[in-house]
Amino acid sequence: MHFCAVVNIFILHKRVCMLESTLKKISILSAAAKYDVSCSSSGSKRSTPSSGVGNGALSGICHSFTEDGRCISLLKILFSNACKYDCAYCINRKSNDIERATFNIQELTDLVMGLYKRNYIEGLFLSSAVFNNPDYTMEYLVRVAKDLREKYRFGGYIHLKAIPGASALLIHQAGLYADRCSVNIEVPSSKSLAYLAPDKNFKAIFQPMNYLAERKLEYSAGKPSKYTPHFLPAGQTTQMIIGASGESDLDILKLSSSLYQKQKLKRVYFSGYIPLNNDKRLPAITVAPPLVRENRLYQADWLMRFYQFSYDEILDDSNPHLDLQIDPKMGWALRHPEVFPLDINTADYEMILRIPGIGIRSAKLIVSGRRHSRITLAHLRKLGVALNRAKYFIYDPDLPRSLQLVYPEQIKMNLIAAPKKNQNQISFLPSLVS
Repeated sequence: MHFCAVVNIFILHKRVCMLESTLKKISILSAAAKYDVSCSSSGSKRSTPSSGVGNGALSGICHSFTEDGRCISLLKILFSNACKYDCAYCINRKSNDIERATFNIQELTDLVMGLYKRNYIEGLFLSSAVFNNPDYTMEYLVRVAKDLREKYRFGGYIHLKAIPGASALLIHQAGLYADRCSVNIEVPSSKSLAYLAPDKNFKAIFQPMNYLAERKLEYSAGKPSKYTPHFLPAGQTTQMIIGASGESDLDILKLSSSLYQKQKLKRVYFSGYIPLNNDKRLPAITVAPPLVRENRLYQADWLMRFYQFSYDEILDDSNPHLDLQIDPKMGWALRHPEVFPLDINTADYEMILRIPGIGIRSAKLIVSGRRHSRITLAHLRKLGVALNRAKYFIYDPDLPRSLQLVYPEQIKMNLIAAPKKNQNQISFLPSLVS
């Protein structure tokens, strides 16, 4: 056989082997990334660079979510699952006998650009287990983002994990190259974290979070010029595992509220604990994930972010857990019968927001519409108000007076007993807290 033909066969064989190796890594590392739910995107101002590709500003990445939390059209993957830590709740902990894999930088950047050019993805969500040490791991993540931005002129969306314990320099570079960063708190208290993940601590987790918040404030101060670098245009997020430790819903909401106020987080994500490991420190492997509780926490979080509720209005020391049978807005209304009924034609916007069954859009339309004419029940129906819930809390001449005489306990029983659409499906839509 001709020498050149032999060489070509050798090269082809090598390429096939490399492809098989990459495909295997993709299979392992994409599956390992599915438990991180803090991957939505919004608010980026990064547009397509000159002679580059991709635009992270035109639209969000997260068009849809899969059942396990993965975001469609976003490549969600780990750089490595070869972790040096032994966190009780994590599938990638070092004591687990699982298949390990680690990308190299060229493999991953080629993968991202190849998928993007074929219109399979619009961006990248890149995390990693901590291998070697935090700085070593963080450097690889930053180099991937840097190569995508500078070598390939990629203007699409990039979400990087900020590794606790990594140097401020690397965290700063992550903020320059990424649209969004996240540092997962994972367990909602320092005591539980020390018990379940002895290699980690709250101080190390909050360090990069605080640094990113401070730098973003500096970069956004005043009127930025066209020469001002983009620094974390889509902000930062975090994730908490719910049900792996004994914190109350009040503890979780209090921490979430602090993160929004002090660290200026865009979003706090809640992930119901999925039993993956047999460990005496954790709930039994047979325990079902607390999905309803997770949903209630998202609803409470929505109330804090958009409905002007504070965490201690939703829960308090005498009432530290969310009611799993009703949404938290209804729970607040039933605990405060002295506030109701409210006349929607005279009540303040802030109070109308607190009426169960009335969402933000409906509340705004009510306030603007009543300037021109009195708002009636017919108007409320057209505005999309859920009168099956709102009727107990509003005053209207067309409503039976007897509705305001119903005890809160009876209202709750009526609402629970009422037939519902898609009873077996848990929705995360904001309408659930209206």
